[in-house]
Amino acid sequence: MSENIDTDDPSAEEADETEEVGVADEAPDSAPDERGEEPGSPGDAEGGDEPAADESGSGGTVQVEDDEAGDDDLGSAVEIDADEAVVENADEDLLGGLDVETTADIEVPDRLVDQVIGQDHARDVVLKAAKQRRHVMMIGSPGTGKSMLAKAMSQLLPKEELQDVLVYHNPDDGNEPKIRTVPAGKGEQIVDAHKEEARKRNQMRSFLMWIIIAIIIGYALLIQGSVLLGILAAGVVYLAFRYGSRGNDAMIPNLLVNNANQQTAPFEDATGAHAGALLGDVRHDPFQSGGMETPSHDRVEAGAIHKANKGVLFVDEINTLDIRSQQKLMTAIQEGEFSITGQSERSSGAMVQTEPVPTDFIMVAAGNLDAMENMHPALRSRIKGYGYEVYMDDTIEDDAEMRRKYARFVAQEVEKDGRLPHFDEEAVEEVILEARRRSGRKGHLSLKLRDLGGLVRVAGDIARAEDKEFTEREDVLQAKRRSRSIEQQLADNYIERRKDYELTVNEGDVVGRVNGLAVMGEDSGIVLPVMAEVTPSQGPGEVIATGQLQEMAEEAVQNVSAIIKKFSDEDISEKDVHIQFVQAGEGGVDGDSASITVATAVISALEDVPVEQNLAMTGSLSVRGDVLPVGGVTHKIEAAAKSGLDTVIIPKANEQDVMIEDEFKDEIEIVPVQHISEVLEVALAGEPEKDSLVDRLKSITGKALEQREVGQTGGSPSPQ
Repeated sequence: MSENIDTDDPSAEEADETEEVGVADEAPDSAPDERGEEPGSPGDAEGGDEPAADESGSGGTVQVEDDEAGDDDLGSAVEIDADEAVVENADEDLLGGLDVETTADIEVPDRLVDQVIGQDHARDVVLKAAKQRRHVMMIGSPGTGKSMLAKAMSQLLPKEELQDVLVYHNPDDGNEPKIRTVPAGKGEQIVDAHKEEARKRNQMRSFLMWIIIAIIIGYALLIQGSVLLGILAAGVVYLAFRYGSRGNDAMIPNLLVNNANQQTAPFEDATGAHAGALLGDVRHDPFQSGGMETPSHDRVEAGAIHKANKGVLFVDEINTLDIRSQQKLMTAIQEGEFSITGQSERSSGAMVQTEPVPTDFIMVAAGNLDAMENMHPALRSRIKGYGYEVYMDDTIEDDAEMRRKYARFVAQEVEKDGRLPHFDEEAVEEVILEARRRSGRKGHLSLKLRDLGGLVRVAGDIARAEDKEFTEREDVLQAKRRSRSIEQQLADNYIERRKDYELTVNEGDVVGRVNGLAVMGEDSGIVLPVMAEVTPSQGPGEVIATGQLQEMAEEAVQNVSAIIKKFSDEDISEKDVHIQFVQAGEGGVDGDSASITVATAVISALEDVPVEQNLAMTGSLSVRGDVLPVGGVTHKIEAAAKSGLDTVIIPKANEQDVMIEDEFKDEIEIVPVQHISEVLEVALAGEPEKDSLVDRLKSITGKALEQREVGQTGGSPSPQ
């Protein structure tokens, strides 16, 4: 069992006061661990507001109001002086009322928890979890601040409780080393005291050895007159003494965990760690006999769970851990201690197993939404039962205070890098505008700050390469083109090659052909023509769609066929409806945002009414004809403008999500619609035929659809 320091160990004070440490050779006796209550005791199961033990050990309610460890507003509000703020324009100002020339004028808080932007709920949970020693699981998109919050938690934990862990040789069983815990900083002193004692003993033994050797050689030369006999006898004595001196070195403890220089509670990132790195290991020793073997306690290696004792263990992508490692991690959380053994069954270390080593850490697990699928259910239950589960936001409401924090975020990234020139006012404004665009929602800012930080660093590198004093707006604009992901670059290259064989028609009227819109990569819009043809069927009529449609796109085509069957005057049971997605690319079509495009093309082909080719459209479609919202409308509209189209039809629910660049605003007209009848009214050409068609559709759909808001129908934006 692990135990606290006792009088058997030579401390630093004892080493200074006396030349001899008489108990250095004695192995420590086992005693119960006095580290305190184990994490996740039954009384703590209900969460952060339950009574917890105070420093005196008595029960008491832990308060979560303001104190030195954290404020209610953990975001550390960015204050503005009265003479610096444009108060009357703060809500409209891109910097939220900050009157600064560069980011060098913005003060960056020292604590990580104050540097986190957004994630108010997650920050509050982290504060409570740190105070009451609760486990946390954070789920959300990459780059939203999960690891930063985990590090912030380690800064909020008390440093006074830190411990060093020592491993001692067990004279009774060398394969079961003994464990002892001591206050942080004492471990080095104990090891040094043992080394000093061993050095003195070795000096004494060496002195005695040379005296004996001298006597033997003198006896052999002077009395026996045999030099060879003297040399052989001296060699035997030398080897005997050297072999015996190994016992002294074996009594020196191994400092397994050293927190002597730790300024805050430990933070261990065990993301992707193999079993040995996570749970500890025992090195293999090829020399097993003959006195040449390394003592087992010297081969013990601490794992991340042991180094994180009294601190934070952070595991991102928790579902990638081996299932057996997750089971053992659960045991360490539950018991508060975990023995170290060799992780390879073929190694000599597999025979070694230490006494339990303290693992009193706070577990912070993180991952994307899919992390919960492959996570060990018992481990998740352990975290949830004795802690919190938090979903990380992707966006946050765009207000003056948040824009000031984004300006501070730019200053934080510059200071963190240490080599970038500070950003001037216009450059910061451009970063905030990009945060708006990347949010994909009107009135919101993106919280995927890792990607945004990459943009800041690329812009700073560009300015630094040109030896500029400050990073300017032009550098940020150039960085937006350079800081594209590999997937985005591949998508852009495909779109560029596609222009050599461009099939987009941006003028005239064509029956059964509609310019659809899609998104490739992350933010590259593309015009995707859709063609439809109705032919006599050789058997029962069916809808045939080509263009490498994925599952969602196929389902969308089936929904469209329901509209067509209800709407058309013609009997299509004996006709085949062919739908082709032209130039869909290698990845095919994944999503239902082309639903209104398909419906328009098929209706045009059935009724022989042409479609205007100077427009494009995007939108999902319900089986009752409602136009539902989709994703990526901004990039799709810009793609249409680049292709020379004049008009874009989008769902009315997406009207608030349009944030196109200024250069495209005068080039294209945006028409929001709520129902397929509105789509046909705008898209179809030929007034008599179109009017008759639209009137017939409206009469079929009935009054229930009139003045109907698409937001009432439900649905969420689609990927494309």
